Amino acid sequence: MAAPSKDDPSSVVSMINQSPPVDCSKPYDTSTLAGKTILITGGASGFGAAFARHWARYGAHLIIGDVNDRVGEELVAELRSSPSTTPNQLITYQHCDVTSWADQVALFKTAASASPTRTIDAVVAGAGIVERGDPLTPSATSPVFDLPHNLDSDTPPPPPPLKVLAVNLTGVMYTTHLALYYLPLNTAPHGDRHLLLISSIAGICPLPGQTEYTTSKHAVMGLFRALRGTAWTTKRIRVNALTPYFVDTPLLPKAGLALLAGAAKAELEDVVDAGTRLMADEGVRGRALCVGPKMRVVDDEGGEGGVRVVEGEGEGREGERRQAVWEVYGHDYERVETFVWRYLFVLNVMRGIKGWVGFLRDLWGILFGGRGRG
Repeated sequence: MAAPSKDDPSSVVSMINQSPPVDCSKPYDTSTLAGKTILITGGASGFGAAFARHWARYGAHLIIGDVNDRVGEELVAELRSSPSTTPNQLITYQHCDVTSWADQVALFKTAASASPTRTIDAVVAGAGIVERGDPLTPSATSPVFDLPHNLDSDTPPPPPPLKVLAVNLTGVMYTTHLALYYLPLNTAPHGDRHLLLISSIAGICPLPGQTEYTTSKHAVMGLFRALRGTAWTTKRIRVNALTPYFVDTPLLPKAGLALLAGAAKAELEDVVDAGTRLMADEGVRGRALCVGPKMRVVDDEGGEGGVRVVEGEGEGREGERRQAVWEVYGHDYERVETFVWRYLFVLNVMRGIKGWVGFLRDLWGILFGGRGRG
């Protein structure tokens, strides 16, 4: 098959079944959340807890993993006692250090066995931390990646602190690997298979002073951009991502809040709204949403993304609205290189062939060898 012209805007989009860019001004249906089994890592506080509180109201079954056991158990007790929670609604917490493969396996096993349908519908890779060391006075007890603390001596510095990378990248990779195994076990005719990756504004632009954090969140976006080209075509898994701007949560250190003094921040409710849109709208595939401060905008075909930002104070203009959620990489595949099209095409075809080869090998073993691969 000949590769399409690079001027063909639908080549890669149609090949990987990526959905159209998300119109964040349109409403979405939350009824699909009812009965959906959702696993959330890092779900005891921050975005994860906010998602859990919101989705529980719509009847979702929730399995929350975190290392903060007291806060996690308190959250579960709160949700179970909520008037909106039904007696048959599964809401449970389990200790999970995302850097531990054994902990994550145990969490996924619990989710699958405890789920009313014995399957997992969606996974949120939400665990994350930031660098806490003092950037001005790094030391052995408070190391900073950017500043090895004993440069003035003849002794080389110790290994850099990589805990942020371990949680934010290795942990997310563990979660993703298990999601790619457990989500396809959901064979319901209309069952959802959704992986939601939580990145950050630091995943699409640099955040000086948070080198480890920025690196990890850029890597999460790399993971998202790689998986969205194959996960739906080979496993029917929707892969989406969130990249929130600064939000006042426990993850944001006081130094960050000080730097943002007087500046606008994103609102937690807007992050929850964006995450809920991706979770509830089962037609959204391969999309990332950025959540920032609310801006006054009006529809304008000549503007960036079809809207124009309204500047200055004054009364609201006709057709004006406030918008905080925006599409990221909205049209990147429309300008994709031919090599990427060829690479994805061959990769997806080979994965499909591998599936058929495995089927035929098993069938041959059953008919002539007495068993398959086992």
